[in-house]
Amino acid sequence: MDFNRQVIEEFRANAGRVGGPFEGGRLVLLTTTGAKTGTRHTNPVGYRPDGDRILVIGSAGGAPRHPDWFHNLVANPVVQVEDGVFTYDAQATVLDGPERDELWARAVESDPGWAAYQAKTTRQIPVVALTRIGGGPPNASSIGTALKLVHDAFRREFATIRREVASSKPVLGAQLKVNCLTACHGLKFHHTAEDSGMFPVLRDRYPELAPTLDRIGEEHERISDLMSQLQQTLDRNDASTLRADVDRLIGELEAHLAYEEEQLIPFLDQPAGSAHTSPTATT
Repeated sequence: MDFNRQVIEEFRANAGRVGGPFEGGRLVLLTTTGAKTGTRHTNPVGYRPDGDRILVIGSAGGAPRHPDWFHNLVANPVVQVEDGVFTYDAQATVLDGPERDELWARAVESDPGWAAYQAKTTRQIPVVALTRIGGGPPNASSIGTALKLVHDAFRREFATIRREVASSKPVLGAQLKVNCLTACHGLKFHHTAEDSGMFPVLRDRYPELAPTLDRIGEEHERISDLMSQLQQTLDRNDASTLRADVDRLIGELEAHLAYEEEQLIPFLDQPAGSAHTSPTATT
């Protein structure tokens, strides 16, 4: 309990970043409602991307009993998820049959440690899908801070993917492909939201930002092209070029995120109605 509390406090204090055994891994805080007491309990749990949902696995280190959080979500399947940027409600679905078996095999392929846990216990280790059903804006004090939090989340995820690609086998694993596609889908959604939502407002409010927004729009198109190339590589199961594709995408993305933050955050975080001039806004 003390260890969990330390991880939770570190997670919340650092927008999802933690050290120790979870450093560099994918982690969320899962809050469930006690099956018997009705008390809310929060646990740090690892997860795996799966498109529009995430997957958590009730291994409990191969213990003979399912973890308490699993019993809780079976009784009360609406849970809360914190990912370091967003806090949202999710519907928990315990997977079974062929779907569970396929996703379990995918997890074991990417990390044989899951198989070692299963070998230690006679129970079938559960796989649970968490699908978002509600939630608010980013956990941030300002729009600029929210933008930086979202960007940092993409930085962490693509850094994790880069490590996974570097250590991958000659044949592309199914989970690695899902990780790449999920991250690209999330990035495309983020850029589309900027292009159709935030940027038109900024363009109308700050005409001097037009050249900057034009450049950012062009960068979005280049990044979209690189993501399309990456998807084609994944479709071909071409492990020989995957690392180069990922490196090109991350290089372009890192430069883009830094430029966008430098140029836009001063405008996003200024008080409403105040004037702002930036000597680099048109570079």
